[in-house]
Amino acid sequence: MKALLSKAPGGPETLVLEDVADPTPGPHEVVIRVAACGVNFPDSLIIEDKYQIRRARPFSPGGEVAGVIESVGAEAKRLKIGQRVVALPGAGGMAEKVAVAEAAVAPIPDTMPFDEAAALLFTYGTTYHALKDRAHLQPGESLLVLGAAGGVGSAAVELGKAMGANVIAAASTAEKVELAKSWGADSGLVYPTGPFDKEGAKKLADLFKGACGEKGADVIYDSVGGDYSEAALRAIAWEGRFLVIGFPAGIARIP
Repeated sequence: MKALLSKAPGGPETLVLEDVADPTPGPHEVVIRVAACGVNFPDSLIIEDKYQIRRARPFSPGGEVAGVIESVGAEAKRLKIGQRVVALPGAGGMAEKVAVAEAAVAPIPDTMPFDEAAALLFTYGTTYHALKDRAHLQPGESLLVLGAAGGVGSAAVELGKAMGANVIAAASTAEKVELAKSWGADSGLVYPTGPFDKEGAKKLADLFKGACGEKGADVIYDSVGGDYSEAALRAIAWEGRFLVIGFPAGIARIP
């Protein structure tokens, strides 16, 4: 089968397409013929050796896939050959086939396109867990989303609105804010590009405070990190919840 392989640290241009052996399922695994593979920010980090997980090379990136089960292991009893599924292999998805633990695979409806299914778990799964299980977001509460036009950020806008929150979208350009509003955000703000000195950090905090109002944000969904985290934290409401989702701008300093 064909697979995209990472053989040396670097960007997407370093990936090479090669022929590799077809996978065979372990006792509790299934082999999926990949129809679509999600591409997420961790994929770009892991091939550059910048992610917290390091994989032995050569390896194929791609942490979420959708496709059809081609074979099942001897102890895999829940799923069947021919089922349409979505799965979290962790890696190996950028290939024609991938072996995945049966526990990390779920059936999808016949009406769900493979490309939509393959873009579901990392972004919407992460966000649903964050907003519902960790933040316990309630109808009528305010939700400030940093990086509102990104993968997890856009999911936070949509799911936050579906959960009845007042969604405040924060992004780096006016175009991104307008895009977030088209997904349901109630209001938005454009934040400047960092890093920030002491005065710049104060202005950024004031920007977030102004957008969140006197009460502050009940939930802050931070998919940006860096200097933006502390500034956003200063706009949090009493008994508010701060969700650390990602840090493309760097690891936030603790106040």
